[in-house]
Amino acid sequence: MTIVRFEPIAEEHLPEVLSIYNHYVEHTTVSFHTETLSLEQMRAQIMNVPAHYKSYVIVEEPFHETESALSLSASSTSSIAGYILMTQHKNKQAYDVTAEVTVYLKPGQTGRGLGGKSLSFLEQAGIESGFHVLIATVCTENVNSIALFERYGYEKCAHFREVGYKFGRRLDIASYQKIIG
Repeated sequence: MTIVRFEPIAEEHLPEVLSIYNHYVEHTTVSFHTETLSLEQMRAQIMNVPAHYKSYVIVEEPFHETESALSLSASSTSSIAGYILMTQHKNKQAYDVTAEVTVYLKPGQTGRGLGGKSLSFLEQAGIESGFHVLIATVCTENVNSIALFERYGYEKCAHFREVGYKFGRRLDIASYQKIIG
C-alpha cells in the first residue's frame, strides 16, 4: 500500500517531469507538441508562472503499520507517479478567475485512482487560490482523460475540429469545465 501526496514542483523534480512529458510528446496525442522539450523549455513552462497557478508532482510513498500507529517506512523510497498543473487559461485579466488543469501520469500508472485524487486535489487548491472555474482541454482521442473529467463533474463546453496535426492525422480537441467556487 502507498500514501499519495502532492508536492510543489521544484528544480530537482524537473528531469523526471520532463521525461514523463516527453513520453507523451513522442508516443501520443495527449500533447500537441511534435518535438520533445528541453529542460530549459520545461522549466520555463512550469516554474515561471504567476504565484496563484500551481504545479505539483504526485509522490507515492510505501508505508507499513507499526504497533503504535501507521507510519512511513524508514527504509522506503518515494517515487514520482506523475505531475499536475494548474495554469493560466488566457493571458487577459478578466480570465484570472479561471485556471486550466492538466494531469500527466507516468506510463504504467493509469487505472490506479491517481487521476481522481489529482483532480480532487487540484479542485481544492483552485478554491484556495480563489479560482471560480477550472478548464481541461483534451485531445478527443484521449478517451480515458475525457472519462476522468466527466466522472468528476466536468461538462463539455467546446469542441474544436481538426485544430491539430500530429502523426499524420488531423486532431480534434474538446474543453471541459467545472465551476468550483
